[in-house]
Amino acid sequence: MPLDLMDGPCSSPSSSSAVVPPVDELLRRDQLRADEVQKRLSHNVGDDEANGPANSKVTQVNHLAKIKVELGSRKPAKTTASQLGIHPAATVGGGAGSGTLLPGVIQTVVLDTASDVPWVQCVPCPVPPCHPQTDTFYDPTNSGSYAAFTCSSSACRQLGPYANGCANNQCQYRVTYPDGSSTSGTYSSDLLTLNPTTMVNNFQFGCSHADQGNFDSQTAGVMALGGGPESLISQTASTFGRTFSYCLPPTASYVGFFVLGAPGVASSSSRYVVTPLLRDNRSPATFYRVLLRAVTVAGRRIAVPPTAASAGAVLDSRTVITRLPPTAYAAVRAAFRDSMRMYPAAAPKGSLDTCYDFRGIRSVILPRVTLVFDRDAAAVELDQSGILFNDCLAFAANRDDRMPVILGNVQQQTIEVLYDVDGGAVGFRRNAC
Repeated sequence: MPLDLMDGPCSSPSSSSAVVPPVDELLRRDQLRADEVQKRLSHNVGDDEANGPANSKVTQVNHLAKIKVELGSRKPAKTTASQLGIHPAATVGGGAGSGTLLPGVIQTVVLDTASDVPWVQCVPCPVPPCHPQTDTFYDPTNSGSYAAFTCSSSACRQLGPYANGCANNQCQYRVTYPDGSSTSGTYSSDLLTLNPTTMVNNFQFGCSHADQGNFDSQTAGVMALGGGPESLISQTASTFGRTFSYCLPPTASYVGFFVLGAPGVASSSSRYVVTPLLRDNRSPATFYRVLLRAVTVAGRRIAVPPTAASAGAVLDSRTVITRLPPTAYAAVRAAFRDSMRMYPAAAPKGSLDTCYDFRGIRSVILPRVTLVFDRDAAAVELDQSGILFNDCLAFAANRDDRMPVILGNVQQQTIEVLYDVDGGAVGFRRNAC
């Protein structure tokens, strides 16, 4: 599935008409998200803690990765499949949604590896409390395969912290995101089409009738990829084995991808740098964590303090800037500034305190930056596009050395990040998009 990044240095031409938030505002939102991710982990880690893959194109809005999916279906009038030009499609699961159906509506959703409940805005959805969107609003009454979960259903009972009571015997949900934004509505199911050959029957999602916070008009909702039972990854586990990957493109001239399932033959396992996923029953199942040992800048190795390393580094597709322990960040910053001393400095931008003025400079040479994981052999050199954000070093400091590292999406650009959840590993493949 093709994948884009939304508005920012890597935005697609089609997003040029959208309102792009100022850099300071984008960084403020990003800090809120990073703070909440760390808050959700801190009470644990601070106290001793066979089908082919489905593909999508990735694009970009507000420096967040998004894909287009098709949700719902329309039952045709008495018409044959040959008259409709319907082609058979592989399905995940069974039940409602099978048979001959007309296409549903295209929805643009943000990929989020740190949340569990997928959702889109649903009619009725007045603006406000809903946010404006360029996609057609999904109307469940027009779908021949839609169903709302009853309050006594197993799906509703298993919502756990996302349960929000009952209305007219329909299960209600609510999700609050790390940046303080939220969505609420009816927990539902419908047919999800990922590509022309892959459908997910009875796909469970939130039918949102209200949201608050920082949602872009170019997106209709969120495709949650976290480790919880409600996510797309868990719902399709019997078919794709809780394996997925994505590659975020560096600029609008490139296209990234999102793959549900194991990589194809062309991407053999030998091409990946592999590191174990950290397992800790005390931490939320939502997050994917790895052990970051060090960062190297221009060959200079900077160790991550043991207290932060033991907490793990959270891989987050929606956090923009990577957060490091202040001790490690100070050393990374010093090494980077030393390597960049030939370029004029510029004023800080929000949380980014190492910025440059490249006006009039035709070619900028950046030092090599490498992330070193559980052992020295597991080292991933960042792409040049993954080092700067708006001409500033794309790293920031946590408040103290005990807080977990967050690996943001700038550093992940052009790298395929492969999550083998059941196998307990994450792979990194450079120059993938």
